[in-house]
Amino acid sequence: MGRRPGALAGRLSRVRLTESVRLAVYTDYAYHRVGDEVHAERAFALFLGALRHHFDRLVLVGRLSPQGGDGRYPVGAGVELVGLPFYPKLSHPLQALPSFGRSLAIFWRSLADIDCVWLLGPHPLALVFALLALIRRRRVVLGVRQDLPLYVRTRHPNRPRLWLAAWLLERAFRFLGMFVSVIVVGPELAWHYRRSRTVLEIAVSLVGERDLVKPDAALERAYDGELRVLAVGRLEEEKNPLLLADVLERLNREVPRWRLLVCGEGELSGELEARLTERGQRDRTELLGYVAFGEELIGLYRSSHLLLHTSWTEGFPAVLPEAFAAGLPVVAADVGGIAGAVGDAALLVPPGDAGAAALAAQSVVGDEHLRARLVRAGHEYARSHTIEAETSRVAGFLGGA
Repeated sequence: MGRRPGALAGRLSRVRLTESVRLAVYTDYAYHRVGDEVHAERAFALFLGALRHHFDRLVLVGRLSPQGGDGRYPVGAGVELVGLPFYPKLSHPLQALPSFGRSLAIFWRSLADIDCVWLLGPHPLALVFALLALIRRRRVVLGVRQDLPLYVRTRHPNRPRLWLAAWLLERAFRFLGMFVSVIVVGPELAWHYRRSRTVLEIAVSLVGERDLVKPDAALERAYDGELRVLAVGRLEEEKNPLLLADVLERLNREVPRWRLLVCGEGELSGELEARLTERGQRDRTELLGYVAFGEELIGLYRSSHLLLHTSWTEGFPAVLPEAFAAGLPVVAADVGGIAGAVGDAALLVPPGDAGAAALAAQSVVGDEHLRARLVRAGHEYARSHTIEAETSRVAGFLGGA
């Protein structure tokens, strides 16, 4: 296909909805400065960078990484960075707190040349940043991508004090949302924030109009040989990656023609490999590590037979529209806002149920009409939620919030 991730934003330059608005976006990411460019370690920053061509000025606000290297994703030409003091993780508050005072001072100064701030959280800095921006009469919009209390309980099952902190942060964010506008990812979060002043529900998509595979071409994919199951996501507790080994073992019990491709890294990578070995599936699995969004990952979507999603918690995962765009059938855990967002474009199964996931995968392989329905419905979803469409909606909302 032949394009770099940093080129995503360049395709959007033909549309500028809010040319006179200067926008700052805060999210708790680590950024890198590489010459005059901003690089990020998470793919969501590509979505943020694509907003650049809708605004007179786009400033990303986040932790400035002290490490060398260029990150994984150049977010696009013309994007500025307000670098905050670095701390490793918010889950270790004693390491994070000393940097907060300097962060507030830096953010206050940055507001001099900003009209609107989009603050993603819930996060303690996002709450205080919102108050500072309101004091200076700047337009404030909150952003929410996941159910924070559920995420923290899943990620840190033995830290009840952290659960309480997450619950309090969530409640504070919802309260603040009653007075300002909120952008949320997926219908479940839209319901949680239904009492907000105004709410925009979005899907975070990195898929461009040129990335869409026509359904008829996708349906030519053959299912009579080796079957490639693709899993894309962090190998961490809330993503439930160990279930992949259990599903693969069930699929290969009768006819061992299933192969699992795992794109991701994280603290459970070693445990996943051990589970695959224990289940006798290590030689049927390719652990590919982190694969950045771009030509290689899109190629994997297009050459696979099924996307398997196993998370315990989600707002709405970006991997779904990526799979839909490639004409790849999806079996996904019924969590977060997935069911309300995609309808019958994916086969949904109870989270944590390896047997149900295996049966759903076998249904996709064995039922040509089911595959056709999934591929066509997925294509319609991806076509309606391209990065061009979603960033235009976000920009229009931010400009008029």
